[in-house]
Amino acid sequence: MTDPIRPQPGILDIALYEGGAAHVAGVTDAIKLSSNENPFGPSDRAKDAFQRAVHKLHRYPNTDHAALRQAIGEVHGLDPARIICGVGSDEIIHFLCQAYAGPRDEVVFTEHGFLMYRISALAAGATPVSVRERERTADVDAILAACTRRTKLVFIANPNNPTGTMIGPGEIERLAASLPKQAILVLDGAYAEYVEGYDGGAELIGRRANVFMTRTFSKIYGLGGLRIGWGYGPKAIIDVLNRIRGPFNLSTAQLEAAEAAVRDQDHVDRCRAENTRLRAWLAEALAERGVPSDTSTANFILARFADEAEASACDAFLQGQGLIVRRVAGYGLPHCLRITIGDEASCRRVAHAIGQFKGQK
Repeated sequence: MTDPIRPQPGILDIALYEGGAAHVAGVTDAIKLSSNENPFGPSDRAKDAFQRAVHKLHRYPNTDHAALRQAIGEVHGLDPARIICGVGSDEIIHFLCQAYAGPRDEVVFTEHGFLMYRISALAAGATPVSVRERERTADVDAILAACTRRTKLVFIANPNNPTGTMIGPGEIERLAASLPKQAILVLDGAYAEYVEGYDGGAELIGRRANVFMTRTFSKIYGLGGLRIGWGYGPKAIIDVLNRIRGPFNLSTAQLEAAEAAVRDQDHVDRCRAENTRLRAWLAEALAERGVPSDTSTANFILARFADEAEASACDAFLQGQGLIVRRVAGYGLPHCLRITIGDEASCRRVAHAIGQFKGQK
């Protein structure tokens, strides 16, 4: 007999998202390099703002996020009226799928793209469409070939997670200009701040009605534990998303910590500089040990091994050394390990451990 209580189509096709591991059995001081967290944490100004918010816990937060949107607008040179804030950029992605995709619609993303694109598409009842990449990099021609009259959203993470690769502004503009007229190009800029001089697509959005970008405070701002994100796009799209956004989706503590964080760009600059230096060092150190990686523009590198068995064995060896990295078989990369750029001591320790692993094979 069929169960009469059934979820909407697509829900049961969703595989539960698994975050990066945080613990190793029997190890009390493991180094976590599995979730692309900023090893330097949030700025002192953000921490102070969070501590002050404790005095307002009995009050409902502001519903329009005006102060945070104003701060983001001032720092990035954007119109605050075209900004929406959410519980991480994940919630903004979910809003987009809920508002613009549904049964018989298609949501396009690349084969090694962020897992939430597929999850949010299925949650909306839409059909997820995965497109092949070229050398672990988004292929604009392949994306365009996959688009149909049913395509409603095209997600591109730039830089991409977990590959660390990105495509240039010319290719992004060509993609936006060539999409079907009913489709929105969504530029996921979770790692945009790690690229010097990159605006995440803001200038293009100012000229086109079919481009939207998402950003987060979870990465370079070091506020992953608070879950704060934002989106920027055409006013018509912002108006639609605000109709389905919960009125109190962000707490006062989230709003005030994020506002302080975005206004402290000196902290962002320091974190970017250290990440750039240590990322180059770690990539070179691993290459010298026989572990290649593509040029990364984010705060991690994707280390490639001979096959899945070697990647799995290296992961187990690193765990034995108290080092937690990320297996990425779920992203279609079973022969790879994604390694967050930690502080200098962590980078040196993981490079040494991988050298030991390769040396004893």
